[in-house]
Amino acid sequence: MKFTASLASFALSIMLALPVQAKEVAGVQLAPSIIENDQVLELNGAGVRLMFFIDLYVAALYTKEPVTQAEPLLSGKVPAAVRLNILSSLITTKKMIETVEEGFMRSTGGNLEPLRERLNKFMEVFAKSEIKKGDQFTLVSEPNTGIIAYRNGQKVTTVAGEDFRRALLGVWFGEEPASKGLKREMLGQ
Repeated sequence: MKFTASLASFALSIMLALPVQAKEVAGVQLAPSIIENDQVLELNGAGVRLMFFIDLYVAALYTKEPVTQAEPLLSGKVPAAVRLNILSSLITTKKMIETVEEGFMRSTGGNLEPLRERLNKFMEVFAKSEIKKGDQFTLVSEPNTGIIAYRNGQKVTTVAGEDFRRALLGVWFGEEPASKGLKREMLGQ
């Protein structure tokens, strides 16, 4: 009995020591975890945003703890980050800005005015230079604080406000998300 327990303990320690394999989605290797603001966020789920059978981007959700429902993200109960890996040259800076604007319109029920100035500031992450295939955007949700936006690993801007944070996450996880299928995949459903 003692030998069996020791063997099981040894086997478990070997399994825990093995590196976690990255997940691949549409040819993009997704890290099993990322570190944001001294917190380890684990890959919760990921999927591809499609339009007319064209892969536009891979969206991955990283969270402090696993989530399968949108409410903990939207309410700020769980620290999280959304990472977008651009797959198509059809995504231009102009198109991304228009699409994000549409997403905010849906997310806020058309009430963009209180967020307008901060939304314009947030768009810097896309307008900094022309978007190209292979670009990566990481949008870190800081509950009760706002959003920190990165482009290709470089911090571009910070946007304050719980209302802004919630509206941005609502683009993917709200009642009218950009894609219901992508929402389910990112939530690991």
